[in-house]
Amino acid sequence: MKNILLASTSSLFGEEYLAYLKPEIELLFQQANEIIFIPYARPGGLTHDEYTAKAVSFFETINIKVKGLHTFDDQKMAIRQAKGFFTGGGNTFLLVKQLHELDLMAELKDAAESGKPYLGTSAGSNIGGINMQNTNDMPIVYPPDFRTMGLINFNINAHYLDPDSGLKHNGETRETRIKEFHVFNSTPVAGLREGSWIRVKEGKVTTEGIHSTRIFLPGQEAAELEPGSAMDHLQ
Repeated sequence: MKNILLASTSSLFGEEYLAYLKPEIELLFQQANEIIFIPYARPGGLTHDEYTAKAVSFFETINIKVKGLHTFDDQKMAIRQAKGFFTGGGNTFLLVKQLHELDLMAELKDAAESGKPYLGTSAGSNIGGINMQNTNDMPIVYPPDFRTMGLINFNINAHYLDPDSGLKHNGETRETRIKEFHVFNSTPVAGLREGSWIRVKEGKVTTEGIHSTRIFLPGQEAAELEPGSAMDHLQ
């Protein structure tokens, strides 16, 4: 069965990298002493090595070894032989472009669906959905395909912000953008606030964390799901 954690963000404001998720990550990877880090979203111009080093530093605190996927000569074989995966955040367009052009999206999907633990944050969570069309990222590159892994039967809008979040502007809100998406698409969307995540375990899909998750379905008013709630109706 799938064993997946898809988080809105890697770090909460004022906290260390992955600190708020540490107990959940330990549970997720309790049977894996070595995992592969996928650095292809590479935020802020970091090199793949620099981004991987950031992941290595955290996972050393829980005695898990990390290797960057980019360091393997045969990346498909590396995915097939890996014990688990972490895909970090950054730019979703770049991440999806890299995974498709390297022909790794299907490999990663198969590995995660086989039960190997998968952790995603931000862009790494976006690729767990049906497609990447609800990302907030700028299209800095052009992926050959917007389709992603489909580990869950809905899309994620990571870093979801509410209209009353304190931002004062006359532009469109996240909710407005998602409603625009639903004019032309029927895929459900989960607005995942900071500090929240989606957990797939033992055949169940739930929303977890410190905030409720805002659910968007075409032709319906948005609804809230409290932490611990099942997301079966989106499946």
